[in-house]
Amino acid sequence: MYRTNTCGELTIKDAGKDITLCGWIQKSRDLGGMTFVDLRDRYGITQLVFNMETDGALCETARKLGREFVIQAKGTVRERSNKNLKIPTGEIEIEVNELNILNRSEIPPFTIEEETDGGEELRMKYRYLDLRRNSVKNNIILRHRVSQEVRKYMDSIGFIEVETPVLIKSTPEGARDFVVPSRMQPGTFYALPQSPQTLKQLLMVSGFDRYFQIVKCFRDEDLRADRQPEFTQIDCEMSFVERDDILDTFEGLAKYLFRQIKGIEFSEPFLKLPFNESMENYGTDKPDLRFGMKFTDLTAVTLGHDFAPFDTSEYIGGICAEGCSEYTRKQVDELTEFVKRPQVGAKGLFYIRYGKDGLLKSSFDKFFSQEDLDKLAVEINAKQGDLILILAGNKKKTLTALSELRLEMGNRLGLRTKDKFVPLWVVDFPLFEWDEETKRFYAMHHPFTSPKPEDVHLMEKDPGKVRANAYDLVINGIEIGGGSVRIHDTTLQKLMFKVLGFTDEEANEQFGFLLNAFRYGAPPHGGIAFGFDRWVAMFGGQDSIRDFIAFPKNNSGRDVMLDTPSQISDKQLDELQLKINPK
Repeated sequence: MYRTNTCGELTIKDAGKDITLCGWIQKSRDLGGMTFVDLRDRYGITQLVFNMETDGALCETARKLGREFVIQAKGTVRERSNKNLKIPTGEIEIEVNELNILNRSEIPPFTIEEETDGGEELRMKYRYLDLRRNSVKNNIILRHRVSQEVRKYMDSIGFIEVETPVLIKSTPEGARDFVVPSRMQPGTFYALPQSPQTLKQLLMVSGFDRYFQIVKCFRDEDLRADRQPEFTQIDCEMSFVERDDILDTFEGLAKYLFRQIKGIEFSEPFLKLPFNESMENYGTDKPDLRFGMKFTDLTAVTLGHDFAPFDTSEYIGGICAEGCSEYTRKQVDELTEFVKRPQVGAKGLFYIRYGKDGLLKSSFDKFFSQEDLDKLAVEINAKQGDLILILAGNKKKTLTALSELRLEMGNRLGLRTKDKFVPLWVVDFPLFEWDEETKRFYAMHHPFTSPKPEDVHLMEKDPGKVRANAYDLVINGIEIGGGSVRIHDTTLQKLMFKVLGFTDEEANEQFGFLLNAFRYGAPPHGGIAFGFDRWVAMFGGQDSIRDFIAFPKNNSGRDVMLDTPSQISDKQLDELQLKINPK
């Protein structure tokens, strides 16, 4: 072994020991007769001391060490005179008597410190250097901890980890597939799995009644902070279970992870919030319940006052921002500009100030009396000192805009703190969603999601009213995972395909392997898939999953370190019998 100890473990108890350390030079300080070097490895930093009086040649060598040189240092542990109690090794230093340079380093393109001078693109290009920084390194270690705890818990309740193929069949539903051409079968293609959905269902047919896998998945879609073209799921499936059996099992996993990783106990069951109620009250199927500010439907009490923006609207909704009645005109104007942004989509913002003196003043005083405003305040449960914010228009668009406004107010008022967690289940989603462009229904989740048993009779005559036996785990406004009870009956599965517009031939071509398996005794089953990257990012207190992936892609889906995607040679194209369309 090159070393006897790591740079993070020696303490005052080790004083007098002869040891050997290896690592990278973090920085050095030349004080004339003494040279001090901070040596870093994965475990921490230890100070090395070189003394000109005791070994001048060795000290001269130490003075020439550059940042990120890899060295081996042998010496004796001694107590430091100027202790640094901010680090575990801060009470000791190593008096070096032998130094070996294992590898020299060029000057790094950015400083490898917490307050680095490297921009994101530069750090992604040299990601192997960025990973040396403590914050990034600790993110990857956190990812490891979470994965180990997941495996411990799942094993403890009888789940078996089974690997599924990475090269599978392309399916038409869901996001766009990444496809892989086959050389051995020219003109045909594999797809990289968006999820092992059909494969885990086949494992249920096989009799593996409790399956899980921490698995790579792939989706060719536009990127944002919580998306990458390749990401990791905790994929799970169970047999002979109903919805609440699944929710209880994986609520247990969530509570276990919070306890092990964050030291947080949840003693009460998670709230189960129906989809329709979530949309009406929060305008989203992933509400952030760290704070209130529920929507109030003000349509009935605002119509009929000859105020065109209200009288011509399908829906008028409002939120009450507590203690904000003294918002300045500038602050209200900022909120107005916020809701007019294309990604929010409102035409304008209306407000009522409920002064601490009890007077109500609005942006539409000309059309509403003090008595009318008082009715509005009562309806929305406002009190003196509050600010009522109102949006109006098409119901669906207005609910979405109100949701964004609510989150913006939550941010402004400091209500979305990183150290508070409010988990809930959103349940009873619609089974189908209608697409105006193609004039057909699509599966809101996927085509293997079971309808609620009491809604099966609506499948053909009114598909839009059918509820799915589906559920999402939402924490702090983030969808951490989602799943459903699956269809396990061939007849019902064929009916599902029919509503989705598949012919029998198309269904058999795409999913014949699954339909055939159902003919041989498929058990009732269901499951869930968690966004593993999202779990880790949430535990790490950050929004972007990219910070918790060792070698992520940028917003354009490029790996700037490997310089990929890239072109392949004409020889490879010939082998695959492919041509590149120059257009």
